[in-house]
Amino acid sequence: MSTDLMPNRYRPGESDLPAREAKLIARRDAVLGASYRLQYRRPVHFVRGEGMWLYDPDGRAYLDFYNNVPSLGHCHPEVNAAMAEQAARISANTRYLEPRLVNYAERLVDTFPEELDRVVFTCTGSESNDLALRIARFVSGGEGVIVSSYAYHGTSAAVAAVSPNLGDAVKLSPFVRMVPLPGPAGVPESQAADFFEAQIRSAISDLNRRGIGVAALLIDSIFSSDGVWVDPPGFVAGGAAAARDAGGLVIADEVQPGFGRTGAHMWGFERHGIVPDLVTLGKPMGNGFPIGAVVGRKAPMERFGATARYSNTFAGNTVGIATADAVLTILQRDQIPENALAMSLRLRAGLTEMAKQHTGVRAIRNAGLFFGVDIGSEGMPAPRRHAMALDVVNAMRDDGVLISTTGANEDALKVRPPLVCKAEHVDLFITAMKRALIKVAG
Repeated sequence: MSTDLMPNRYRPGESDLPAREAKLIARRDAVLGASYRLQYRRPVHFVRGEGMWLYDPDGRAYLDFYNNVPSLGHCHPEVNAAMAEQAARISANTRYLEPRLVNYAERLVDTFPEELDRVVFTCTGSESNDLALRIARFVSGGEGVIVSSYAYHGTSAAVAAVSPNLGDAVKLSPFVRMVPLPGPAGVPESQAADFFEAQIRSAISDLNRRGIGVAALLIDSIFSSDGVWVDPPGFVAGGAAAARDAGGLVIADEVQPGFGRTGAHMWGFERHGIVPDLVTLGKPMGNGFPIGAVVGRKAPMERFGATARYSNTFAGNTVGIATADAVLTILQRDQIPENALAMSLRLRAGLTEMAKQHTGVRAIRNAGLFFGVDIGSEGMPAPRRHAMALDVVNAMRDDGVLISTTGANEDALKVRPPLVCKAEHVDLFITAMKRALIKVAG
C-alpha cells in the first residue's frame, strides 16, 4: 500500500522543466506553505480554460478528464455572466431578505425526494460535512461516526478526523469507525449487501459498548477515494437502515457524485435506493465558484436550528446563489445528466474493448461519468501496479490528457470529466490511453 499522501505529484529533480516553470516553482516554494503539492511529474501551467479544454501559456490544449468541479465545462459563459451580473449589483449575506436565495432553495430541494425539504448553505463541501456532523451529533446524542476504510470527507479539523484517506499523520477521532467495502475485500456482489450491513452492525456494537453511541453513517455513495467501488447498486441500504435503527443519522456525501454525475440520477444516493437524513453538497454546485449546502429532513434541521445558530458571511451569499442558480438551470435545460449517461456508456465500451487488447487494464468500474480503472495485470505485485498507474497518468499528461489515480494502493485511474463531454472527447481519451499503455508496457 502506498504511504505517499499524493503519489501523482511533482518531486524536485525527478524531471527536467522549462526555465519558466522552474522559476515559478521556486517562487511558490519561497512563499507558500509546505502543505501544497503540484500534480504530475512535470507540473502543468494553465492560463485559461474553455469547455473540456485547458490551455498552457504556449497555447497547447489539454483535454480535461479529471476535474469534476467545472461539471459544465471550464468558464461556462452563462454561469460566468450570472456571476458577474450579480457581483456588479450587490454581494450580500443571508441575513438580508433576498428573493433569489429563496427561489434557488426551492428549486434545489425540488430535485430531492420529498422527505428532504430543508437546506442550509455553506461555502465548501468540507464545511457541509462539518455542519452535517454537528447536526447528527446534536440530534442523535451520540458521537460515533462510521465511514469507509479510505474515505475522504474534507479538510476542516472535524472532517479530517473522519477521513482516513488523509494518511497516518492526520489523526483520526477515537469516535470514528472504519468499515471495509465488499469490493476491495473480494466479496462477491451477491453477498455485498449482507457483508456491508454486517460491518456496519459490528461498528455500531463497538461504539455502543464503549459508551460512544452512533451519530452518523457518513458515506460518499460513489466511494471515490476507496477506488470507485460502486456496485452492486443498493448494497449500502441494509447498513444505512442499521445505522438509523441505532439512533444515528445517514449522511450522503454528494460532493463528488451529485448534480447528475452518475447519469441516471441527479444524486448518487438514489442509485442505492435510499433516502438519507442529510445530504452534503459542494464542488460542482457553482461550477468553480465556492458554494455548498446541507439538504436534509425537516425534523433534524429544526431540532438543531432551535438551539444553534448557523450562518456565515459568505455561505449563501448572493453571488454564489446566482451562480448556483445558473448551474442548475443549465443542468436541467440542457439535459446534462442524460448526456453524462450516454457518454459513460461510450467510455465504458471503449475501455472494455481496450481491456481485451491490453493486459494492463485489470478492471473497470463506474457510475455515470466517474470511473475507476484498475491498472496492472492479475498477480502483479502491488508496488508495480502502483508505479504502472502513475506511469500511465503521466504519459497521458505528456500527451495532453489529464487524469489521476485513486484507491488504497493508488493503482486505479480516476477518470471524471466535465459532464458536457462529447463523443469526440471520449474517443480522444481512449486513443490517448491506448498510447499510454503501449508506452508504459514497452
